Amino acid sequence: MQNLSFRLSGLFFTFMGALISIAAGNLPFFSQHHITSLTLAILLGIVLGNISVVNQLEKIHWGVDFSKSQLLKLGVILYGLKVTFSEIMQVGLSGILIDLTMVISTFSLAYLVGRKWLKEDLQTVILIGAGSSICGAAAILATEPVIKAQAHKVSIAVATVVIFGTLSMFLEPIVFQYSGLPLSTVGTYLGSTIHEVAQVVVAGRSVNEHVSHIAVTEKMLRVMMLPFFLIALSFTLKNQSTHQQNRKITIPWFAIAFILLTVIHSFVALPKPIIQFGIDMDNVILAMAMFALGVRTHKSALKTAGIKPIILASVLFIFLTSGGLLINSLISKIIN
Repeated sequence: MQNLSFRLSGLFFTFMGALISIAAGNLPFFSQHHITSLTLAILLGIVLGNISVVNQLEKIHWGVDFSKSQLLKLGVILYGLKVTFSEIMQVGLSGILIDLTMVISTFSLAYLVGRKWLKEDLQTVILIGAGSSICGAAAILATEPVIKAQAHKVSIAVATVVIFGTLSMFLEPIVFQYSGLPLSTVGTYLGSTIHEVAQVVVAGRSVNEHVSHIAVTEKMLRVMMLPFFLIALSFTLKNQSTHQQNRKITIPWFAIAFILLTVIHSFVALPKPIIQFGIDMDNVILAMAMFALGVRTHKSALKTAGIKPIILASVLFIFLTSGGLLINSLISKIIN
């Protein structure tokens, strides 16, 4: 009975952290400055996690760890309710090729710069590469259980998404204005290069609603590539392991479940209240996972991370902004 009480206490703790973050995210100040509830959740978690009193509360440890691992996977699965194949197909062949090229090239660049030049540890490189190339914090959170990353590395990777995704949100519409490219390609450019879905919405609306719709659709195609990325990552890590380690393949079943839920959402007429309830639940669950990750992030680990993650993320930001513009232009001309 006491064990159950301990578990419920920890879950209640992360649940309250999530609710506070979501409520704060809806305040005018944070919404106007495009600071999402997920960002606030991890920041609140870091603050509380570095208070000695919280660290000494043994009864919340199980719930915190459960939230950042198992609940996180459920949050990724429910993300499938935000995507449909019919929406994705609206971007056409050029949009698909652009996204595929951007994801592969951005992650490859992250590996080359992070490992070969900066000599950064593999977990940090993978997390920052996934967040920059696919879908920001959601990709980082989904990648964490596959590579069993340390909490402070996840927090650092999320911080890079917040910083450089926000810069992209404001800078890319301005860059496009001076690029000389037709307005018809601005949506695919924004959707294929900006980190977070919310950031894509803001950047698209700064042009017009039509561009915003195309940009979000292009972005959701990148989101759909997440489960395939996780499966490929698992097999790659298996192949790179030494014979002595004999690493097992970690199949990310939650990623496969994400695909299945997307298929159901795409081809089965689910009642709108159920879809909305699932989306609302997903927002709470992901906020709980972010909050728990923040609690497990200690300032000593953040201090030792150094400047290398910021350098890596800035290189990827430059590539996404300028290289993405070139890739969008070339593929659009070839296909169209």
